[in-house]
Amino acid sequence: MSKLFRINCGYQTYDWGKHGNSSAVAQFASASDKSVTIDDNTPYAELWMGTHPSVPSIAVDSNKTLRDLITSEPHDLLHADVVAKFGKELPFLFKVLSIEKVLSIQAHPDKTLAKQLHASDPKNYPDDNHKPEMAIAVTDFEGFCGFKPLDTLATTLQTIPELNEVIGQDLVEEFSKGIKLNVEEGSADDLNNRKLLQKVFGKLMNTDEKIIAEKGESLVKRAETDPELFKKIDPRLPELIQTLHNQFPSDIGLFCGCLLLNHVQLNSGEAMFLQAKDPHAYISGDIIECMAASDNVVRAGFTPKFKDVDNLVSMLTYSYGDVEKQKMPKQPFPRSSGDAIKSVLYDPPISEFSVLQTELAKPGDKQTHKGLNGPSIIIATKGNGTIGIVGETPQKVETGYVYFIAPGVDVVLSAESEDFTTYRAFVEA
Repeated sequence: MSKLFRINCGYQTYDWGKHGNSSAVAQFASASDKSVTIDDNTPYAELWMGTHPSVPSIAVDSNKTLRDLITSEPHDLLHADVVAKFGKELPFLFKVLSIEKVLSIQAHPDKTLAKQLHASDPKNYPDDNHKPEMAIAVTDFEGFCGFKPLDTLATTLQTIPELNEVIGQDLVEEFSKGIKLNVEEGSADDLNNRKLLQKVFGKLMNTDEKIIAEKGESLVKRAETDPELFKKIDPRLPELIQTLHNQFPSDIGLFCGCLLLNHVQLNSGEAMFLQAKDPHAYISGDIIECMAASDNVVRAGFTPKFKDVDNLVSMLTYSYGDVEKQKMPKQPFPRSSGDAIKSVLYDPPISEFSVLQTELAKPGDKQTHKGLNGPSIIIATKGNGTIGIVGETPQKVETGYVYFIAPGVDVVLSAESEDFTTYRAFVEA
């Protein structure tokens, strides 16, 4: 069987996706699979690249699912070490997301908690795996990630009347006077900070929905009439509150997202890693996302779906800090060589996946990726060119084309246009 073959990938049409041709998901899906017709009234949210049975990737030549192909030849297509560690399927799911409307504020369990939740509530927690995620901005992106620094949170609790009223002045004072700044992670002071933050978050999440709706309406009006109050905390805050209120009127997410979580903005090519048990949400933009193969989500706000408040409040790490700490460094990748103006590795602190971004500036430029000790999936997000195993005839690559690459083969990317850009997700045991 070929070590390099093209796959067509399915998509999801969730309500928060970008509509029609404005969606990178729609553009990529229709460019790769000519049978896909784009409907301007449809929200194209996610392109799924991998072996997940819900939205299978299909080999173009054989019309077989990638999952079936891998199951039939796991050691050739995955590598014996990967099979031994993760089993006979990809341990990651690779995606493109096109976001027009905020996704739910959520967190994902670690492996220990996932096993407990799956055993006790398999309907809402369909597997026993963790779900670390990494998001890489294809276009400018914004989202929420982790709790704001403690001094900012104290100011917000003291400054915004609606939040103060929901939490209560006694707890606001307990938090503001009890927190210690610039402490060592894991120290007694740090643990106490996290307990205080948990009390505040728990009080918010357990507040009656009618009170949240009432205070949320008041919060939105205040953001309109007194924007300077909010701008002292973050200049973007009044507009952010208005935008998300229009999407989810008077939702609890206006409090737990806009007021308590870091508002992250990524430029194209920047990335953030979303650890287990840390709250986050995507607000807008197009991103490459890679995650462990799991569907476990514990939700907090901006959603009509099931919210598991008790588990959410008890499970979070309550880490806090500057938003810049959420961003991932770009690392060199010595096994990529050639003409690329950029070939950088995003390498999160988990074993299921890493992602390599490669950008060739002009026609004729080439880049060689040495063979990896595991499977990979590569997508072109811009431009066109070719991909081929060293010594074999190269295959055409256009924007939106996706290829599966087996372990142990050197591949060459060659640009036929300007700014030929690819993202390659892979795992090595």
